[in-house]
This record gives sequence, C-alpha cells and structure tokens, in this order.
Amino acid sequence: MKLKWNKAGDDSEVLILAHGAGAGMDSMFMERMAELLCQSGITVVRFEFDYMQQRREAGSKRPPDRQPKLLVSWNQAIERVYEEVKKPVFIGGKSMGGRMATLLAAEQSGTGFLPVKGIICLGYPFYASGKVDKPRIEHLEHIETPVLILQGERDAMGSLEIVSSYLLSPKVKVSWLPDGNHDLKPRVSSGHTQDGHLNLAVERIKQFADS
Repeated sequence: MKLKWNKAGDDSEVLILAHGAGAGMDSMFMERMAELLCQSGITVVRFEFDYMQQRREAGSKRPPDRQPKLLVSWNQAIERVYEEVKKPVFIGGKSMGGRMATLLAAEQSGTGFLPVKGIICLGYPFYASGKVDKPRIEHLEHIETPVLILQGERDAMGSLEIVSSYLLSPKVKVSWLPDGNHDLKPRVSSGHTQDGHLNLAVERIKQFADS
C-alpha cells in the first residue's frame, strides 16, 4: 500500500483521507483538499483501495471492492500511519471512503483497538443516487466516535431536505455547504464557488480537530 503524505509539522493533527468510489487519491478534489488541509496545519495521508490501485496498474475499469475488503484496507492504512506517527489520528474521506471510515469505527467501537480521535466525511452517501427510500444510516444512529460530515445542501446522495429528517447519534454533526452538490460544488447562480466551499470545509474541519 502506497501512502501519500502532505506534512504540516511534527506536532500537527493527522488525517488519513480515503478516496471515493470513482476517482483515486490524486483526483483534483483530493489534491485540493489535501493542499488546503495541510496549509491549515493538518497533516494529510492518502492511500488507495486495492481495486483503484489495480485500475491504475492494469488500465481497466474495476468496480469497488466489497465492504469487508475495503475495511481491511482501511485497517492497514491506519496501522501503517500509526506506526509512523505514534499517536491517535483522524480518519475519513470523500463519499465511499468516508462511509467506510464510519463503518470501521462503528464495527470496532468499544474494542479499544482503533487509535482514532474522530471521523471527517466529505460528501457522505446517505443513500445511493435515486434511492432515497433505502438510507444507509443504521450505524450512524449509534456510533460513539465523533463524526463531522461536510455536506452539500443539494447532494444527490444526501440532501438537506432528506437528511434533516434523520435521527442520528449525538456524536454526528452534519455541516451544510449552501447549494453544494456531492463534490461540494454550488451552481454559479448561487453566488458561491467550489473553492470557497472547500476553504469553508477546511475551517470547519480545523475547528472539529481542535475541539
């Protein structure tokens, strides 16, 4: 497993950031978020799930691995980073990457095994696009690890209108970005910009990490 580091300093908080289902750790979104987070004083470590690494090597379009294998990769990434930094870290990611981080934390809650301080999700897939009637939130109703979700108000996988009706654990905070889509990108007519929203997301992440 290859790790990509954006180091902010020896004493900085550390965030392991996983990619979403369709684009790897070097997508424009992931690169920009890592850059902004590092500038804010947070060290960012990125990795790729096995299927994405195989896509890169073979040039073929493979579907994401099944959940158990994704969680194994997450565990491996945490172990590798913890060996390096010797302190608890934050974990999270874009869409699927963030969802897998929450599932891992919920699965290992109370075991004392996971050296994780909190979880940060960028565009959480509360439901598959077009499947509002099948929410994927059961573990978020009881999760004990602090979770910050940065979500666009019109995200096709979790809009403000729909998500506001969910009864989530008090440990889960959903922070809304005006008119943002699944990539936190607003429409031009809204008066907001994606880069403005990414900067705002970083401010909120920094507050969460420092709290």
